[in-house]
Amino acid sequence: MKKRRTKIVATLGPASSSPESIEQLLLAGLDVARLNFSHGTADEHRQRVRMLREISSRLGLHTAIMGDLQGPKIRIARFRDTQVTLEKGQAFTLSNNHPSTEGNERIVGIDYPSLVQDCRPGDELLLDDGRVVLHVESVDDHAVHTTVAVGGPLSNNKGINRRGGGISAPSLTEKDHEDIRLAAELEVDYVAVSFPRYGSDIETARKLVRAAGSPAWLIAKIERAEAVADDAALDSLIQASDGVMVARGDLGVEVGDARLVGIQKRIIQHARHQNKLVITATQMMESMIASPLPTRAEVSDVANAVLDHTDAVMLSGETASGKYPVEAVAAMARIAQGAEQEPSTTRSQHRVGQSFKRCDETIALASMYAANHFNRVKAIVSLTETGNTPLIMSRIRSGVPIYCFTPHPATQRRACLIRGVYPIPFDPAAYPPADVSEAAIRLLKDQGIVATGDWVILTKGDSSHNSGGTNTMKIIRVE
Repeated sequence: MKKRRTKIVATLGPASSSPESIEQLLLAGLDVARLNFSHGTADEHRQRVRMLREISSRLGLHTAIMGDLQGPKIRIARFRDTQVTLEKGQAFTLSNNHPSTEGNERIVGIDYPSLVQDCRPGDELLLDDGRVVLHVESVDDHAVHTTVAVGGPLSNNKGINRRGGGISAPSLTEKDHEDIRLAAELEVDYVAVSFPRYGSDIETARKLVRAAGSPAWLIAKIERAEAVADDAALDSLIQASDGVMVARGDLGVEVGDARLVGIQKRIIQHARHQNKLVITATQMMESMIASPLPTRAEVSDVANAVLDHTDAVMLSGETASGKYPVEAVAAMARIAQGAEQEPSTTRSQHRVGQSFKRCDETIALASMYAANHFNRVKAIVSLTETGNTPLIMSRIRSGVPIYCFTPHPATQRRACLIRGVYPIPFDPAAYPPADVSEAAIRLLKDQGIVATGDWVILTKGDSSHNSGGTNTMKIIRVE
């Protein structure tokens, strides 16, 4: 079977922290390991990264790491008895000054004092990802007084969202500043920023990441209603980032589940059009936390994201705390490969009729046009410093694999998140300039990727050390 083009992001946690479980996840198809900084200690994350890198190296695999910042998740405090059950129609108060461990069925503390400024009578507040719904009746200086519209069990530290968005909390907290420094120490490849509202939130995060000494690419998690209020708001976030995540938990709560699928498709389309990465996430195989097999609905959910040409699909609780983490990754890989057999996944109308802005972009897109129309091409080789040229190439639907030839381990790992792109260590400076192309093709042939008589498209720059310098495309017959 052909290589799987859609990549798999899986969260490491208590269920996936032993050397045995990490090795099994890698063999099942994990491409990017997610560290959820909302949970776990710094030492736990350090240990997981150490094990992951050691095992990846031993298996001869390239694996990227993503550090996912917690962001300003607004939560209730704790209940005296851990959990209460709210009944429809009863009064319930969210209070700034109620003792943080003394919540009961009538009142609970909150960790975000500005909620009283952000709420108005008539608002809807959604707790625990929308499982409990509160109708705001009145607000005073210290509390939000509500009536329960949808009741049910409510336990400690559950999140609070406001229907339609409008929570004014800043995108980065003090904890996020600490976790950015940890991400730099761990040399993660991607940093995901939670709850950004504007492109300026991503730029602020980028400055902090760079100041910490990290070259990581930034992923904007699209999870606030304001971020998808219109195309201009969405595009500003996409343009400021290196990629986006369709974070369907909080986003679905804020915009409503009925609109979520359409918005997901719009985010994927806009990200790809702007040459950016896109990850589809949250509850993709939620039933596999407790079951060894996915539901038909979950199979359809993953397959539809693949057919929309997402770069990656993501697992959260399924691999972090579920009973069947390895089975979840294996099922996701199987579903993605099945969906990729549809002919529509290799047909592209990407930017037809539009002009290009840069030389490397022109070469990248011209290469894909050639590969898709000359059916004897078996592989595309991109000699690259940063991975940006193969990223641009992968925006065009194609069944031809793209190989990211680079001497830089960080770029090799980064490529693990890009759809249809596979890293191969290669240093063009180790060869005379006239021999570089032949050496690259020989490496492909030695690995059994191409054979005598096949054709390969190769792109490179006149200088092997300049980012953005790709200016040459060759079509080469394998001798």
